[in-house]
Amino acid sequence: AGAARPAGPPLAAMTAFAWPPAGLEEAGIDPGLAGSIDAAIRSGELANLHGLLILRDGRLVLERYLSGADHRWGRALGEVAFGPETLHDLRSVSKSVVSLLYGIALADGLVPPPEAPLLEQFPEYPDLRDDARRRAMTIGHVLTMTLGSAWNEDLPYSDPRNSEIAMERAPDRFRYVLERPPTAAPGSGWTYSGGTTALLAGLIERGSGRDLVDLARERLFAPLGIEAVDWVRGEDGRAVAASGLRLRPRDLARIGQTVLDGGLWQGRRVVPEAWLAASLEPASTFPNGVGYGYQWWLGAAADGARWAAGVGNGGQRLFLMPSARLIVVVTAGNYDDPEAWKLPVALISGRTLPALRARSALSPLK
Repeated sequence: AGAARPAGPPLAAMTAFAWPPAGLEEAGIDPGLAGSIDAAIRSGELANLHGLLILRDGRLVLERYLSGADHRWGRALGEVAFGPETLHDLRSVSKSVVSLLYGIALADGLVPPPEAPLLEQFPEYPDLRDDARRRAMTIGHVLTMTLGSAWNEDLPYSDPRNSEIAMERAPDRFRYVLERPPTAAPGSGWTYSGGTTALLAGLIERGSGRDLVDLARERLFAPLGIEAVDWVRGEDGRAVAASGLRLRPRDLARIGQTVLDGGLWQGRRVVPEAWLAASLEPASTFPNGVGYGYQWWLGAAADGARWAAGVGNGGQRLFLMPSARLIVVVTAGNYDDPEAWKLPVALISGRTLPALRARSALSPLK
């Protein structure tokens, strides 16, 4: 297991680390959490954990890095010794980042609002307007994955029949998504779809006249001091919007802190506050109580405290609990494992949340 590097200084100063022994306790977290996590690592309970960061009130209080086999969007990288400077696949956490970019572009007047008809933004496909259900699709249905069209990402991502992989291999990714057969009225049901994120990225590029990654660097990453960015590109040269972003865990934490702070980073407006409020409001809620907003997963802990998360294949997590001013970043290597969710849940719900103290004294989610 890697050494812990909890830090006294705020997130903005994450360079050199000086960890006071009482760092967890001062942050209102049971100091036994570190030992509990270390014991679970030694026992093999957290197999294929690559990295863990816990932040509270803008301060990094616990950090772990390990070694393990890794991939770059499906390409094997071999054994990697992870550390603070190591980029990691975020997989579908990328979707939540694209949602932030859409909100930034919307505030700049570059992209259509959620209520705008979808097909009007793609006039090069006039034949698709023959279906009344397609004509009813809006940008809001894209943001919330409620298009009502056929899409299957239940298959392994190594399977060419997986809809996201088929989209990436299609000669025209946008047409591929838009021409999927309608299965229900738009807005009437939720289907997990990386195709929706591809459409959002396409609209951002069309409206801004710029490459998605270039715009992201200028409008989101640079203001947050994020310099090390790798966004995998598909065969057509476009960024794989739904799952291709690679960042350092500390930089992903910067994005999380910006969301917790209502779109501000060090007092500077980066993401519109109203966009975040809309993004973190559930548009769909599932039987287990978990919901989905604008490309963000949403839910509540046992005590009712609300959370939001970016979730990625293999166990990647950006977990935010605004009422506790809490951020948990998890990177892992359980790619395409149907039980990959168990590792981040064990870290977050099984250990971190029970270790919190005085949560009610902190500001609620607005």
